[in-house]
Amino acid sequence: MLQKKIEYIDLGLQAYLTTWKFQEKQLQSLLKLREDQKKQDFAGWFYVVEHPHVYTLGKNGKLSNLLLSSYELQKKGIEFVQTNRGGDITYHGPGQVVGYPILDLKKLSIGAKMYVFILEETIIRVLSHFGIKSERLHGATGVWLDTSQPTKARKICAIGIRISHGITMHGFAFNVNTDLNYFSFIHPCGLANMGVTSLQKELQAPQDMTQIKLMIFKEFKNILDNIADIFPQI
Repeated sequence: MLQKKIEYIDLGLQAYLTTWKFQEKQLQSLLKLREDQKKQDFAGWFYVVEHPHVYTLGKNGKLSNLLLSSYELQKKGIEFVQTNRGGDITYHGPGQVVGYPILDLKKLSIGAKMYVFILEETIIRVLSHFGIKSERLHGATGVWLDTSQPTKARKICAIGIRISHGITMHGFAFNVNTDLNYFSFIHPCGLANMGVTSLQKELQAPQDMTQIKLMIFKEFKNILDNIADIFPQI
């Protein structure tokens, strides 16, 4: 498979609505690049960012999964945004790596389901570097720990994407040094009885965010560059 160029960019700390508008702009830019014969090897951007405290609700999510009133949100300094991504409600905040790959799936020759699978596989591989075994949970997107034990199962990475004209936006939220108390005010991803965790909690020590962001991109790119060997069925 011909390797495609993907540019890695760390946006630092940015408001959710600011990055949403930015994603929409970059999606349109990437769509125009399809017509540029000199840019056929460029597949897009891999953006990482951290957000101030915000709850986001997917287009098919239920508002009832938010357990705070507008007054309580304001009092706690938490923003609430209804988005056009898939999935239900989730939390974003400092210490969480949020990834927004803006990628042309047509150039990468992969479909939506495979793309989500690759995002999950990326985080699974990153966690393995820390000696943490993680996996997928049947019927739910994202990356989980201890799925064979319902009372211990907990989510460490949420995924919610949107694809327009074959180009991705939104992405994943990986809890690294995240304050998990904020998840107690929602039913994360619409699941009332499932726990959440972070890399810091599992390792009992705060982690280097910059290092982990780069590790995520490295694993993601490695999977794409070797996809025919990793997934020979496609």
